[in-house]
Amino acid sequence: MTVDPLVIRHLDYLGPMATTTGWRPQLTLPEVAFVGRSNVGKSSLLNRLMRRKSFARVSNTPGRTREIHFFDVNKQFVLADLPGYGYARISKERKAEWRPLIEGYLAGSPNLRGVVQLLDVRHDPTDDDRVMLDFLADLGVPIIIAATKVDKIRPAEVLPRIGSLANIVGVEADQIVPFSATTGRGRDDLAAAVMELITLPDWRTP
Repeated sequence: MTVDPLVIRHLDYLGPMATTTGWRPQLTLPEVAFVGRSNVGKSSLLNRLMRRKSFARVSNTPGRTREIHFFDVNKQFVLADLPGYGYARISKERKAEWRPLIEGYLAGSPNLRGVVQLLDVRHDPTDDDRVMLDFLADLGVPIIIAATKVDKIRPAEVLPRIGSLANIVGVEADQIVPFSATTGRGRDDLAAAVMELITLPDWRTP
């Protein structure tokens, strides 16, 4: 029997951050941000990770969430759920509002310890994914990549797709966690990786 690396004993919604200068939680807890393009399956992943059916609202209309949502997990760390990016039917004006919010948070949050970047295992990274990955690389923030929707491809295809994604984005394959919100595959691996992130020192310190 495996030990759950993240037993959820306390889960508290702290509130939303809507603008770069708007409200945000004033806590000293380490923060982990989750980011990915719209309809990559982020809400479903967070529901599975937190073992809550409706922890993160699953919207039928990708791109609706325009705020960063903060959650206190076990009074150990803060989970930051960032808006999905790259949804084609969202106006350029709306996209122009989101980018400063997302990038401003990632670059300016003093308690950020790492980022979980979501990629759909079935597809190569989009241009928007590459922009985000390049931005995170330029920052130097530690990242974990979660390859979502692995239940949508044949089991024999999973590892080759993980290897292909690793080559494309320039990381080691073991930095990518195969994940299925439907079956639960990768839940404990991702949970363990998140718990490791929150123990890391401030990556901004030389």
